[in-house]
Amino acid sequence: HSEVQKHGFVIEMSSLYTVKGVIVLDNDGERILAKYYDEAYPTVKEQRTFEKSLFEKTSRTNGADIVMFEGITCVFKSNVDLLFYVFGSATENELMLASVLNGFYDAVRMVVRENVEKVTLFQCLSTVLMILDEIVDGGIILETNPVILASVAERSGGSAGAKGDGGPKSDAEKIGNALTNAASLFRRHLLT
Repeated sequence: HSEVQKHGFVIEMSSLYTVKGVIVLDNDGERILAKYYDEAYPTVKEQRTFEKSLFEKTSRTNGADIVMFEGITCVFKSNVDLLFYVFGSATENELMLASVLNGFYDAVRMVVRENVEKVTLFQCLSTVLMILDEIVDGGIILETNPVILASVAERSGGSAGAKGDGGPKSDAEKIGNALTNAASLFRRHLLT
């Protein structure tokens, strides 16, 4: 966010760089995956310290929630033996962060086709990372629709829980896949 002064008022400008990071921790607070999109925590040691304090602050809650601390807004969801986190700056719109969190979680749930647990997440880790790359690129939100995210991930790399060969069956599906890929490439081209 940047500030502009106009007629004596400070106006905060929005930024495309909404997401500062996405983290998945297990129920012991250990990192399953983490992706940081800015330099707020440049070293692994600083990231682990942040993750530990985030876990301590959020591990005693159930369901989905929001927390603000250490200059960030963080939305999170706990499930079975995992905690999913998406965070941005302290002034970030929590609804935007929640849409990323829900899109990520729901797409992962669709891909693993089982309960989202530590074991199933590890079995599909490359697909989960692909989903994350489709949602956020460098802190910019690209896509939050879980159906689109899951289908792109399954087409690109498959998943451990997938049945059959996962390829398109009809001409209509092939055309739909081609249009989805073209739209994705177009979005990426616009952002570079």
